Amino acid sequence: MLRAFGSPNLYIQGPGALTGLADVVRGFGKRAFAVIDPVVAELIGDKLKTQLEGLGDDFHLVEFGGECTAEEISRLSEACRARNPDVVVGIGGGKAIDTAKGVRIEVERPLIIIPTIASNDSPTSRICVVYTADHALSEVRKMATNPDVVLVDTEVLVRAPARFFVAGVGDAVTKKFEAAQCWNEGGMNFYGYNPPYIARQLADQCFETIVQEAEGALQAVERRSVNEAFERTIEATILLSGLAFENGGLSIPHSLTRGLSSVPELACALHGEQVAFGLIVQLVMEDRPEAELADISGFYQRIGLPRTLFELGYSGDPEAILETIARTTIEQAPYVRNFSKDVTMQSLQDALRRTSTLISGEGQVAKQE
Repeated sequence: MLRAFGSPNLYIQGPGALTGLADVVRGFGKRAFAVIDPVVAELIGDKLKTQLEGLGDDFHLVEFGGECTAEEISRLSEACRARNPDVVVGIGGGKAIDTAKGVRIEVERPLIIIPTIASNDSPTSRICVVYTADHALSEVRKMATNPDVVLVDTEVLVRAPARFFVAGVGDAVTKKFEAAQCWNEGGMNFYGYNPPYIARQLADQCFETIVQEAEGALQAVERRSVNEAFERTIEATILLSGLAFENGGLSIPHSLTRGLSSVPELACALHGEQVAFGLIVQLVMEDRPEAELADISGFYQRIGLPRTLFELGYSGDPEAILETIARTTIEQAPYVRNFSKDVTMQSLQDALRRTSTLISGEGQVAKQE
């Protein structure tokens, strides 16, 4: 049985990490081609230019068009080839980062990733999710390797809207339970091999860090000032979570993103919000003890994560959408097979139904008759 483990070559995190960007770029050469979110360019563009004065015109900053499409990747790849850089840099949220990954695939250069929000664990992964112009998922591309450097400036992240931070917690908190199911069912990780044992250890540590530190970290976000709880939580939501999912595999929560996104009201939810709700569904399907569900529910309520379809953003009758969610999930999500029971239309609808009625308004698990 072959096992494999992959990771970024270098991960740097801390307040003011951006001040070292020029030195990081010089580790690959002089010329850099940077893809940046236009909103981020407005917020920290001057700061970047100050840090990169020594590189001068050798650091070329280009705004991406707002969606990671095949056409946008081709446009920026052509511009990148014209500059013939030594390294590609992706700066911003998930779409900007994935666009830079797409460029890296096309031009075959090293890649530096600089996340400016912590809403998910994509900065460390080699996966590039491509969408259509009307924002529907089109395909998933994979880089040959993970990013060469991930540079995480926590002074930038702590100033991002709290909703993004909470969504990152939601994306990460699932990994312990998804990796366990993938391991137990003999599923493959994202490198096409069996998960190594260390992947489960990383997923477990990710969960423990989050439940211990996330509430204190949220206080830092509210004050817009970094504390140790924020540092530890960011390390969990970006680094540990990313290593856990790529090396450990996924299960029900990430499978449900396909089904949930097929409902317009729920498609507006952030990825981390969707998978956080999906974890409640998985725990219900696992027949977890009521006390364990109550613990997770209470944590969700304190941190601001959704526990029901209503809290996720749906205002109608849940019965009207359960079949659509279940069918799309089963037909489109490969990870749904990484589960200890056969996931059928009926069993998934039943779990969705129970999840929507199980949690009481006070954040406790309702007694079942």
